[in-house]
This record gives sequence, C-alpha cells and structure tokens, in this order.
Amino acid sequence: MLRVYIEAAKENIIQQELATELLTASDVDLSAQIKFKKIVLEPETKRLEIYGQAAKFLKEEGLTGTIAEIIERKIDPIQQVNCYFNYFRADLSLEERLENKWSGIVTTVADEFPMTKGWLLEAKWELVDKQQLIVQVKNKMGIEKLQAKKCDVLISDLIADRLNQEVTVEFELGDFSKEVKALSKQQQQENEDYVNNLMAAVDSQMENQTGSSDGNNSNNRSESKIIMGKKIKSEVTDIEDLQSEERSVTIQGEVINLEIRELKSGRNLVIFAITDTTDSITAKVFEDKDGKVASNISEGDWLRVRGRAQIDKYTQELTVMPRDVSRFQPEIKEDQAEEKRVELHLHTQMSAMDSVVELEDVIERAADWEHQALAITDHGVVQSFPEAYNIADDLDLKLVYGLEAYLVDDGEPIVINEADVELEETEYIVFDLETTGFNPYHNEIIEIGAAKVKDGRIIDRFGTLVDPETEIPERIVELTGIDNSMVAGKPKKEEALNEFLDFVGEATIVAHNLSFDRNFINNKLQAIGESALDNSALDTLNLARALLDLKSFKLNRLAKEFDKSLDNHHRAVDDAEVTAEILLELLDILKEDGVTHLTEVNELSSEIDYKRLRPYHAVILVKNQQGLKNLYKLVSKAHIETFHRVPRILKSDLLKRREGLIIGSACEAGQLYQAIVNGKDESTIREIAEFYDYLEIQPLGNNQFLIENEQVDSKEKLKEINHQIYQLGQKLNKPVVATGDVHFLDPEDKIYREILMEGQGFDDAEDQAPLYYRTTEEMLDEFDYFEPEVAKEVVIDNPKQIVEEVEEVKPVPDGLFTPEIEGAVEEVKQMTYNKARSIYGDELPELVVNRLEKELDAIIGNGFAVIYLISHKLVKKSLDDGYLVGSRGSVGSSLVATMCDITEVNPLPPHYVCPKCKYSEFFTDGSVGIGVDLPDEVCPECGADLIKSGSDIPFEVFMGFEGDKVPDIDLNFSGEYQPEVHRYTEDLFGEDHVYRAGTISTIADRTAYGFVKGYMDDRSLTLRKAEVNRLVDGCTGARKTTGQHPGGQMVVPQDKEVFDFTPIQRPANDQDSDVLTTHFDYHSISGRILKLDILGHDDPTTIRMLQDLTGVDPTSIPLDNPETMAIFSKVEPLGVSKEEIGTTVGSLGIPEFGTSFVRQMLEDTRPTTFAELVRISGLSHGTDVWLNNAQDLIEEGTAELSEVISVRDDIMNYLLQKGVEASKAFWIMEDVRHGEGLTEEQEQTMRDNDVPDWYIKSCKKIKYMFPKAHAVAYVMMAFRIAFFKVHYPEAFYNTYFTIKSADFDAQIVLQGKDFIKEKIQEIKAKGNDATQKDKNTLTVLEIVIEALVRGIEFVSVDLYDSEAEKFQITNNGLRPPLITLQGLGKSAAESIIQAREEGEFSSIEDLKNRTSISKTVIEVMKEHGCLDGLPETNQLSFFQ
Repeated sequence: MLRVYIEAAKENIIQQELATELLTASDVDLSAQIKFKKIVLEPETKRLEIYGQAAKFLKEEGLTGTIAEIIERKIDPIQQVNCYFNYFRADLSLEERLENKWSGIVTTVADEFPMTKGWLLEAKWELVDKQQLIVQVKNKMGIEKLQAKKCDVLISDLIADRLNQEVTVEFELGDFSKEVKALSKQQQQENEDYVNNLMAAVDSQMENQTGSSDGNNSNNRSESKIIMGKKIKSEVTDIEDLQSEERSVTIQGEVINLEIRELKSGRNLVIFAITDTTDSITAKVFEDKDGKVASNISEGDWLRVRGRAQIDKYTQELTVMPRDVSRFQPEIKEDQAEEKRVELHLHTQMSAMDSVVELEDVIERAADWEHQALAITDHGVVQSFPEAYNIADDLDLKLVYGLEAYLVDDGEPIVINEADVELEETEYIVFDLETTGFNPYHNEIIEIGAAKVKDGRIIDRFGTLVDPETEIPERIVELTGIDNSMVAGKPKKEEALNEFLDFVGEATIVAHNLSFDRNFINNKLQAIGESALDNSALDTLNLARALLDLKSFKLNRLAKEFDKSLDNHHRAVDDAEVTAEILLELLDILKEDGVTHLTEVNELSSEIDYKRLRPYHAVILVKNQQGLKNLYKLVSKAHIETFHRVPRILKSDLLKRREGLIIGSACEAGQLYQAIVNGKDESTIREIAEFYDYLEIQPLGNNQFLIENEQVDSKEKLKEINHQIYQLGQKLNKPVVATGDVHFLDPEDKIYREILMEGQGFDDAEDQAPLYYRTTEEMLDEFDYFEPEVAKEVVIDNPKQIVEEVEEVKPVPDGLFTPEIEGAVEEVKQMTYNKARSIYGDELPELVVNRLEKELDAIIGNGFAVIYLISHKLVKKSLDDGYLVGSRGSVGSSLVATMCDITEVNPLPPHYVCPKCKYSEFFTDGSVGIGVDLPDEVCPECGADLIKSGSDIPFEVFMGFEGDKVPDIDLNFSGEYQPEVHRYTEDLFGEDHVYRAGTISTIADRTAYGFVKGYMDDRSLTLRKAEVNRLVDGCTGARKTTGQHPGGQMVVPQDKEVFDFTPIQRPANDQDSDVLTTHFDYHSISGRILKLDILGHDDPTTIRMLQDLTGVDPTSIPLDNPETMAIFSKVEPLGVSKEEIGTTVGSLGIPEFGTSFVRQMLEDTRPTTFAELVRISGLSHGTDVWLNNAQDLIEEGTAELSEVISVRDDIMNYLLQKGVEASKAFWIMEDVRHGEGLTEEQEQTMRDNDVPDWYIKSCKKIKYMFPKAHAVAYVMMAFRIAFFKVHYPEAFYNTYFTIKSADFDAQIVLQGKDFIKEKIQEIKAKGNDATQKDKNTLTVLEIVIEALVRGIEFVSVDLYDSEAEKFQITNNGLRPPLITLQGLGKSAAESIIQAREEGEFSSIEDLKNRTSISKTVIEVMKEHGCLDGLPETNQLSFFQ
C-alpha cells in the first residue's frame, strides 16, 4: 500500500486553523501547545496519520479526539485521522522543561560530535528573556570547537524540535571557580567518608559475624541463605539505576568475578563483581581470615546484597560495601511444554564473529529443557563438532551435526525452456525493463525496451514508457532520468504489456540477468490475468560468464569489452539494443566453439566461474556416519578448491555426495526464500524447493529487517511467505520446520553480538534480530498465525521427524589410530636394551631394569611403540645430517626415549657409571638434584673417569600414573633444517597422510576489550569496570581465524583417510598457501591420530654454526665446566666488569638466561650448580611460581633455591621422599601444575606427612608449572652455547649476531661505543612506548657493547664481501651482512649477491638497474660508505 510521508513545516495552515478552532473548546491559547512533525497519508484508504508534540492537558481534557475530528472536517477527502503525540507538561516553564531535556540534548549533540560531550556536560546555561540561551563553557578551546561544529545551531534546532520554542544559542567563557572549590571540598569529604565507611563496614561485619547464628563456620560452604549479616527484606534496585552514592541500597545478581586478597594484616579483602544484566558493579568486603564471605561464595552464585554505595577511593568507581549478603534463587527459564520442540538451526562461537553461543551453555540448556535433540549448524564450518560431542556425551541429548552452507547453484541454466533450434536461425527478442524498485510484488514497470534479432542483425525495435500509477522514487529518477512527468499519460501496465507480448510472439527472449526481467514481466502478466511467458529464454549474463574471462560481467563492462556505445545506460531501449549487440558477439563465439543449437548452450554452465555466482544459505544435517564423511569432504573442497570470501559448496558437489545427508532450505538468505521475496514464478519456486529434504520457516522478528530494507512491505507479507512455504511443503510432501536461527542464548545476550558486529563495521549492528534459543511455548507463540495443529506440526512434530532419521554419529572415532610400521615393537625394545647395555653393561642394574620394564609395558601395551620409532627416525635423520635435536615438554621423563636417542635427557636418579667396566652408583635419597653436579670421581673397579648422569624425573610426568596417556613427543630441530624434517615425514608416510596441525584463533580478552571500548566510544558511554568485564567475557571465544601449529604434523594411518577424522583446509583460508591443515583444532583430534611436534628452534642452528666455526663437537662439552658455570653468577670469566656491560652476570645472549627478567633471577640467586640452573629455568617459565612465591621465600630466608618448588616434578619427588603414597603424590602434582590448588584432603595428607606450611602455601599459589625434562633439555643447550661464549668469543658473537641479524643495525654499531650507549638509553627512555623492534634492537646493542669490551671489533658492510644474511669473521673484526643496513631486506640483499656474481658494478646507476634495491636503500648504503668510489652514472665528462 502506498504511504506518502510529509514533513510538517514550522508554520502550517492546518496547525494554525486547528489552534483557532480549539479556542471554542478551551480558553487557552493553543498555538504553542501543538506541533506537527510528520504527516503520513494513505491515498487508497484516505487515512491520515499525524505525529507531533502536544501539551499533556489536551489529552487529559479529551481534546485529542477533537483535533482528529476538526482535521477530518477541514480536509474533505480524508475519512480517518489518527494522532500520535508525545505529550509535555504545559504548566512547566521553559526553563524547567529545558532542565528536564538538557541531558538528552547534550547526548544528541555528542552522538553527532563525540568530542563535545565533555565541554557540554560541564557547561552551565542561562535563559535570557526566553529567547536567548547562554551556554557557559570552561575554556576558549571548548568554545572554538563547539562553534566550529555549529553546535549552537544544532542546540537551537533541538530545542525548537523538542520544546516547541525558538531560541538563539550563544557560547560564553564561564566562571567555574565556585564549582572547582566545591569539587575539591567534595573530594576531601569523600576521602574522609571512604575511610569511615570502610571501617564501619568492617566493624559491622565483625559484629554480625560474632553475634549472628545465621551463618556457618569458616571453611564449610554455608547451606543457609544468609552468608553475612541479617536477612534482607528491602526492595531490590536494578543495578543500572544505581548511579550515585547511597547510604543503603539492595541489589541482587550473579557473581561474575571473585578475588580474595590476603592483606598484610592477616585479614581478607573479598572483591566480587555482581550483575543483573542491566548493569554490573563491584562489591568489597573486609573480613577476618576465616570469614564467611570468602569461604561461602564463588563465581556463578546468585546473591542479594545490602550495603552502602560509595565512590571507591582507589578505583574511583561506585562500589558497594555490603553489610548483609544472602543467597537467592533466580527465576530460571524452563520449557514447561508437555511435548518439547527441537532446534535444528543453531550457531555457536565457531560461526566466525557472528554468534556468541557457548557450546557448553546451549547443550546443557537443551538437556535441562529435556529437548530430545539439538542441531549444530555453524556458517560454513564444522569446527565445533568434537567439543560438542564431548560435552553431550554424558547427557540425555542427541546431537545433530550439520552446518549452514554457502551453497552455489553452479547448475543454474543459461537457457530456460530450451527448444531444439539452431542458434543462427532463431529469432531473439532482447529486452530490458526499468522499474520503480527491485521487488515485483510492490514495484512497477516504468519502461520496456526491446530489440528483435534475426540472421545476425537487429531487424526491429520496441520501446514504451509505462505509467506506473504511483510516484517514481527519487533514487530511480536519478538512476534512469525517468520522472513522473515523463510517464504521465503513457500506456498503463496492461496496455504496455500486451503491446510487448505482440512484439515477442514465439521468439526466444533474451535479457541480461534474465531472472530479474523475466520474473518482473511474469509477475505483472499474472497481475493483469495473462499467462506467464513460457518462451525459450537466454541469459546473456550467464552466457558471458561461461564464455569470457573478465572480472566483471555488468552490462557496461561487456559493452566496453566489445566496444559498444552505451550512452544512456539505465534506459530500457538503449540497454536492450546494446544487449542485443553483445548477444550477437557471444553468438559468434559460440559458433567458433562449435555450439550450433540452443539445446547445447546449457552444457556451458560448468564453465561459469563459481566465484561469479551468488552463494545461498542451505542447512546440511548429517544422517549417519557415511554422511559425516561426505560432509567432511564437502567442507574440505569448499575451503581448498572453491573458497572465495567464504567456503562455497557447489550444488553439483553436494549432489555427488548427498548420501547420508539431509538438506534444508535455511533462512531468508536461502535460495527458496530469496526466490519468493524476489517474485520468481511458481514453477521456478517449486523447482528450487524440490531440491531440499525439508523446508524452513522462522519467526517474523528474524526477518523484520526485510521490511526496513523495503524488500517486503509488512509483517503480513512475512506471514504470507511463511504460509506459502508451508503450502509448498504440503504440495511436495516435504516437512516444513520452524527454526530459531540461534545466534545468542538469551534475549539479553544480544548485546555481545551487537558489539562484535559493530566492531566489524556493520551499520545495522544495533538492530539485532531476536535470534535466541526459544522454548516450545515461545516458538508456538511465534507461529500463532497458523492453525494450532499446523503450528504444532512445524514447531514440534516435523523437527522430531527429521531427528528420528538421524543415527548416532561420532565426529571423531574413538581410540588412537597410529601409522603401522611392521616390527615397531621389537625394534623399539631391541634398540632400548641395546643402548642400555652399552651404557650400563649386559647385567643391567635392577633400578634400570625396573624402569625400562615399567615404561615398555606401558608403551607397548598401549600401542605407542610406533610413536617412539617414528620419533627416533626423525631425530636420527637430523643427527646424521649434522644437526642436534633438543627435546621439549616431558619426553625427557622417559628412559626409553633416552635409550632410543629421542632425547639427551636421562631421567634416572643422579648416578655415576663407568664407560669401561660399567660400574654404576645411584643416589635416590634426593641429596643430589642433577647427576652433572656430582663431584668428579674415578671408577673404584677399574680407575677410569666416571660419567655423571641422571636428572631424577619420574616417568608418570610423561604418560600419566597408569602409563596410558598418549605420549606427546615435542622436538626442537634447527629452524633452517625444519622444512627438511617435514618433507622426510611426508616421505615416510605419504603426502596424503601428513597434514599440518590446525589451530583456531578466537577473540581473546584484549581484542574483546577493544571491541567493547569501541562500542562505548561510539555511544559516549562510561561503564563501570565490572560491566566492561562482563561485556568482554561475553565477546571472548568467538572464532576469528584459523592457523597452523608452528611445527605440528598430524599423521593419518595408511588404511584410513583424513576425512575419517577431520576435514582439511588452508591456514587462515589463505588460497596462496600450499600448506594443508586439519580443519579441527589439533587438540580436538590429539589422542586419535598421531601428532608429531617438529618445531624449529634457534639453539640447534646456533650450535651447528658454532661447531662449523670452531670444530668443537658440542656433545663433548662438559656440562660442569667451571668457567662456563661461573658466568651465570658473575662477569669476571668474560674479562669484563659490571660498569662496562651494565650487569653483574655474564649470561647476555645465552638462550633462556639472557633476558633482563632471568638475569635478575640470576643476580638474586647466584647459582653455582647445573641443578640450580634447571630450577631457574623452571621458575622463569612458570606462572606464579617465582614472582609472589619462590622469590619471596628465598628473600625471607624461609627456603633455599634448592628447596623451593621450581618444576612440576619437584612436587612428586618431594612428596614421595616425605612418604606420601605414589598415586596421591602424582595427583597433587597434576592439580597444582594446572593451577587448581589443593583440596582439603590433599592438604591434610601433606600435613600428615610433615610437609611444611610454606610448601603447602606455595602449591596453592601456582597457576602453571614447567616440566623438569623440558628445563633440563633447555639448560643443556644453553650451557653448551655459554661454553662457546666463554672459550670461543669471536665464534659466539659471530653466530649470535647472524641469528639476530634482522635486529642488528650496522649504521648504529659502526658509530662506536659511545653512540651505541646513547641509543640504548634513548630506547630505555621510551619505557612502555618502546616497540618490539626497539626492544629487539636494545637486546642486540647491549651484547654489542659486551663484545666491544671483550675486544671484538666490527667492520663496515661491504658491497662485494658482505654476505646476504650471515656475519663473517675477518682479520679486522666481524663483518655484518647486507641486511643489517636498515631498509635493505632479504630479497634486495639476495639480488645484490646475484648481480655481483655476474660482474662488478660500474656505477650507482648500474647497481640500481641490476638489482631490486630502492632509492632509499641507495642513500643508506652511501651513508654507510658501501658505495665509496662508485660513480653516480656511467656517463663520461669532457671536462674532467
């Protein structure tokens, strides 16, 4: 229905006459009491809607009805008038009304110009004679900015609009001295109040806790509702309404954050955030150590709190200081329907940046509501499947696995209703339409143009303007040039269409984007009672896509391609003629390609580039295990072969792999819904629907935006569409299901999605559709415009019918599937014992035998032997090629791994062993930390020097207490050798069985905070920290992108396909990458297929380079070399002083020990043994292990470095020595290392075995711990490198600077020591503003200073002698490579190397021409002296 919108003039006749008429009904002058703002006219119904403002008394005196009657009488044609007024109190003065509206006016101005908010909020204003508003601002800058943005005019307009009063606005500089004094006094009083209130709160709590019997004692969680204080009966305030200090306020909500601080006084400060979803606020309670609050609340609890609301002195935020705290039972949403629905369309956080539904929450909700099943249907991906399965495994809930695909109809025909005629003999009518809009249901044709083509030429033309009998929108006038005057008096729709039909006859019709023009014509033909066109029809858009290789196929682009004139684009006659000329060109190409008949043209559909076709949404559900595998293959191809902006599934591929899948028509972005909205004819709609197994309808609110976008005109139309889809399902015997298209769990969660979408730049983010998880009753209510039995059918019966078709499906098979290597068990066993006997003798010590048998039983018994053998082969390959391999993680905890040469770390207790007679002696009492630290001894049996070994690491750390944990063997290969090892892995198992371990990156706290901050800034919001944290938490976890593990490779057994476990894709969907990764995050399938961690690391590369430079075998370096050990506690072994290098330890440049953080640890502890270095490595890698824990214990003298907890293994070893039972010691270690603290039972066990209090407290603070095996492996590598630093300084510094060459600035270094020190101070002065590049440069410069002090010199970069990336040792010092010149990158350096091999450069011009270096780099090289003696050009001068 046509609706005409009219903006009311400030002074209009209707308003004036109305005021005059109303004088008879009231003795008040009403001219200022009524203001019209907008008038909406419906010509067909002769109805008028008036929107505006009116004095409130008009409503109270019943004059609004009188107003409507007067207008009906004054305007003859109008039959109905409805008035919609916002009412104001006319009895208030203008000043009072402005006082009420001022904050809203400021907000509106700030929305337009955010920078003005601060000035206007602090401004004062004064009305002068009701005609002038003086706004006093604090400073001149504020006035200038406000005037520059014309805020005076804007404020004046807003007052006129909202208060119906004309005023002028001026800005003046105000006197705010009184306000400043008052603020100062207020702050002083607040400080005093703050202290008094805190003390009062504490006293109150103490009094309540000693005098009340409502609570419970110390550590037992209270079963009573009252936790602290008295019963709360006062009225609850919404947290959003708590905006100022209150003596007493009651709030309630969920605890979303809890922190318990132990104060130096011994008391606790309990800080918790509470939210009721309207807002959030922080509460603070001071109580004794054994107070009731700390021991009785946790995150997720629902509390009612009463106390004082005050500004916290430290956070400067409004904070609640509770006097009374009790539990309450929140109203929990339930699905109370006797027969429950099933949701078949739901998105999780894996729908990239689009859904905020957390899997665990929604799956538990479905189970709590007793829903039979739940479908997971993320956009284009299936990455939530493994986690969803694990969560639902123990619940009475059936998961339906699926996705919402981006489906491309690559079989869309070029010709419709094809006739078997020759192309050259066919008569074509090429036509084009101009319309008032894109929807044939409520838009009209305004021009028809056509050209008749026969025998290779245009033989006739047709053209007519059409009277649409409605106004032509301005945007259409601008686009086409056709206005209302041009169509006035032209043929109306029926006449024009009949003339067009006569022109068409039986010819083949042709259009560019045929579906639009044909659908529009057919819709209008049906409207006038004519049959739809069923002629053969050809689409030049799809034909061009099939024949041409262009980036765009728009009409104007094709006209340009074929050199056709298109002067009057968007006029039907001209567009039709140009399309006809393009058709002739395309027909010529068809002829050249041997296509002669119309029936052959559709065979070219497969040539259309899928990237050019629009993807539609379609839901694909998995019916059985075969369907799952087919879906994995479809997802893989969509990500690897047919990805374009999104992973696209081709309809042709879906048809090939449809077995075991159920296809649904999806949402409004589905092909079926779009066809209906766009007015496609019934046969086309039916043909589209036949493809699907079920049809989908959704609540009206989901598609409300279609009304706002003017794609449909009303909610009634949305209902009609849903009815049409239902009727279609009835005709085709296909079930129709109602789905929610869930993107957030509850209605209030929409804010999280709004924030994410706004952060991505969506303009309509604020207009969130109600895409929440509905109960059965809520869903039935959404479809109450259907008959009750039909509503039940679509909401309950049909979804359940589909669920019944679905079998039990496992997204990842149970069990470990490792590659098969024949004889792996025997080879590992034999290798293990052979190596053991070569070290300890044929008669192995009992301790060794017991350890090996224990490990081999676990390894072989659980099928892990092949993992050890593969790791052995990879390490052996690297060692054979001359690169050491370092181990990571806990693999060094396995003696079998040591015996198989997988790791150098020996996990046995510290011991001596004779290399000749095999005598051995083990120390199992814990008196020795690492075997290396044992004193040198000779064999008592044969007199040979004894080998010192053993790191005392329990096997349980690696494979669990039962030995059944899948071994995770992480290995550090040389970074430059890593690609070779990856290739070797592919050679071992086959390229189709080895994939990089995929990762999934989700929104982290910091990124989420950025989104929330942007959301706040856009709205000029100031939120409390608790509310900000709530919003941040709601946004975290959404999938952002994918990636790959830096070295992880997943190996699929030869008898399996990767699709038995996971789809595959490219990292971050980078279509230029040759790497293929698992689609699932590797954690999801670890323990199912073998993961090899083949990481690249600098240490093996460094050691190889040092070995090449010095000839020293790194494995021969003694790990107790005293000079090397000394540099970890002092600098004297380097021949330098603290004053010269700025530190008291000599570990600069040593891996693990060179950072300022670890150097400080070395200075605090001054280690002298290898075991202490291992401890420092563990302490530096843990979380809350050194800082606020071990560091304090050492400083206070409570414990020595050798006693504090440094690595996870320390806990188990120590507790075993104390007499704690082995399994208990193991689980205490596991809980502590994961940051889970200690249970009361564990704590009591430790006390029963005389574990000191400081040790127990230390365990409870730890959040994460490093494994000892990892620390030992790191320290072994670091110690070897340190050995070279002490004994081969030139080789060390040459190697170090080669590794760090990207951070070495030759221009700085060559300017000397003093300049370098200045640069160091300059970077340090930046503090937190220093970039990562600054920090890297600082580290290198500090080591340059040390090298210079030790006598190492540096020479200039040389154009001919410097290498691209490596430093060189020369007689005069270290020569930096080319890339150490700033701006000269790797590719430019390599181009110089390649060019100079072809001959010397004759000039700077020659250098530039023969290489890829820029003018800027040339200038840098000149400044450095690289180009001295090289002329600018090759030209000779006669005047030389």
